[in-house]
Amino acid sequence: MPDHAAELPATLTIQQAADLLGVNPHTLRYYERVGLLTSVPRSARTHRLYTEREIGALRFLLLLRATGMTIRQIKVYVELLSQGPDTLQQRETLLADHERQVLAQISALQQGLPTIQRKLDLYRQKRHEQTTPTGV
Repeated sequence: MPDHAAELPATLTIQQAADLLGVNPHTLRYYERVGLLTSVPRSARTHRLYTEREIGALRFLLLLRATGMTIRQIKVYVELLSQGPDTLQQRETLLADHERQVLAQISALQQGLPTIQRKLDLYRQKRHEQTTPTGV
């Protein structure tokens, strides 16, 4: 896995950070507003300045979101993280629960995929039969 941090400038604007992460700047503002991302450094003109620390945190938060963790659950995780090492067991439990949910979702997707593929094959075969001249 490439080390993206080595390629980053010291600070990024909100637009640069959003582009890097593949999200809209509104998403980053929302994450900050609801408390998922705290203490984003600001310039003298009060513009957000995303550092390697914030980018790393955002990558993980976006991964949690992409794997189905709710904003409420992510907020609990972030709050536990901010409380320090005494919450390590709680954070582990929360992530282990999420891991079980992700694995169950993967299993359900894997079970359903062959049915979708069979249906697609059937449709493609029927479409091919419709476009192939008969009696040639």
